[in-house]
Amino acid sequence: MKKKPPWVGHQKGAQKMELFIEWCMECPDIKRVTVFALSSENLNRPKEEVQALWDVYKQTLKKYVTDPRIKKHEIKVRVLGDDGVWEPSFKDMVGEVVNSTRNYSKHVLNIMLAYGSKFEINRAIKEVIKKPIKTIDKTLLVKEPLDLIIRTGGQCRLSDFMLYQASYAEIYFSNTLWPEFTKKEFDKIIKWYYEQQKNFGR
Repeated sequence: MKKKPPWVGHQKGAQKMELFIEWCMECPDIKRVTVFALSSENLNRPKEEVQALWDVYKQTLKKYVTDPRIKKHEIKVRVLGDDGVWEPSFKDMVGEVVNSTRNYSKHVLNIMLAYGSKFEINRAIKEVIKKPIKTIDKTLLVKEPLDLIIRTGGQCRLSDFMLYQASYAEIYFSNTLWPEFTKKEFDKIIKWYYEQQKNFGR
């Protein structure tokens, strides 16, 4: 993506996400997929790039409304994050895709947009204060713990991604940039995951 506008990379990344979901559906044990599409900090990028990001995500969600693969695998699509900063037209598209997949239950696709762990935990604490009988776990945007995190692009950090849910997750750091990520590498990582011994602190 060198010497090209940054949103070209975002478009390629969105296309890769579609392929990635297909790969996940080939693994019977994978029931939930969570994609870190846009962080809270990403909204501080130049206005033109941020607008292009919203356009890419709107186009992607629009596809999911009628995508036969979503229907075939019965994937419930959830879009989660700080909806207070979402564009109105994006909110409308979220409502459309969520409504069109609300009755599916075989798989769940969480798309995290304008998301950060700090935002999620602060939000959860506010909910707990309102209703003390709840625990933080029950007020998080994503309540289930993560099993595997794949971080692409050669960065060895989580970048404020689901820190609470990642407490016992296996983390694989790949040097491959997301648009160049391949099925071969995905299969290698899944094999690596099954070779790990999970002790959950014991």
